[in-house]
Amino acid sequence: MNLLSLSRRRFFVGAAGALGSLAGLGGCSTPLPLGTSAAPSNQPEAQRLLLDSAEAHGLAAYRSLSDISISHTGEWRPLIDKVQPVVVDKTYRGSSQDRLLPKAGVVSQAYTGSAGRKQIAWQRGRGEGPALGEVAVWYNDQPSTDPAVLTSSAVVAECYGLFPLGPLWLADRGLVAQLGGTERVDGRVCEVVHVWMRPGLGRVALDRVSLCIDRTTGLTRRLRFTLEGHPTTQGAVAEVDTFDHERRFGVVWPMRLYEEVVHPLRLPAHDWHLTGLDVNRGLQPSDVLGPTWSALAARPAAPL
Repeated sequence: MNLLSLSRRRFFVGAAGALGSLAGLGGCSTPLPLGTSAAPSNQPEAQRLLLDSAEAHGLAAYRSLSDISISHTGEWRPLIDKVQPVVVDKTYRGSSQDRLLPKAGVVSQAYTGSAGRKQIAWQRGRGEGPALGEVAVWYNDQPSTDPAVLTSSAVVAECYGLFPLGPLWLADRGLVAQLGGTERVDGRVCEVVHVWMRPGLGRVALDRVSLCIDRTTGLTRRLRFTLEGHPTTQGAVAEVDTFDHERRFGVVWPMRLYEEVVHPLRLPAHDWHLTGLDVNRGLQPSDVLGPTWSALAARPAAPL
């Protein structure tokens, strides 16, 4: 089944309940509970699977990357912008140029949509409170002070490091990992590894990410994750499936990705593909953490 037919099929499954909205989900149960009766402990086998998947994705080469330039474009699925308008920000979040500096925890994004330009500058922190991370957003060169825009943009930026890099984005962070059984993704048997992500996705102390790791190839085929960093998505769970993997610069990249909300309702969200990629320009955080990028950063990602 191709990606388009898959998304259409799932759309009709979830559309009937979609307009119930995800707002106010903080009291809902989730299939990925963040906490347990005791603090989760590392399981060596889960850590091994996470590391093996990172190595299958090109961990040694990834560690040599100082910066990554990605461009992508895609399609928002019907209704998702009605359910989560601030997160989707559909009239601005069209095609994007992304700049990732993994060692610095930096993701900066320059979106172009029908309403103009949206620029996000995000740097992940290392602790709690103000140390969770810093985010800034500009619309058509004007800074935003809207708390909802800032929290949602921090979540989006961190996710767009996780989505193309999967286990590579997590492997060197000393995170707690536990086994989660098996499941099939696109017909492939996958081992599931739950990872407690501290800090979480955006300016939040904790999220939980589950990786579905292909038992045969070691590639991570699916990412399932909580979204605790924005008030109207707390309690929600989403998934991103990855397709058409290619090895470039020693790293395995998904060329196509498909996202849907899976809890508390099932609703197609977004499908997109990479249009450009290059690495090691020599970027520094100062090149990308302002309202405009330096000339070195602003050059579009090399076309694929």
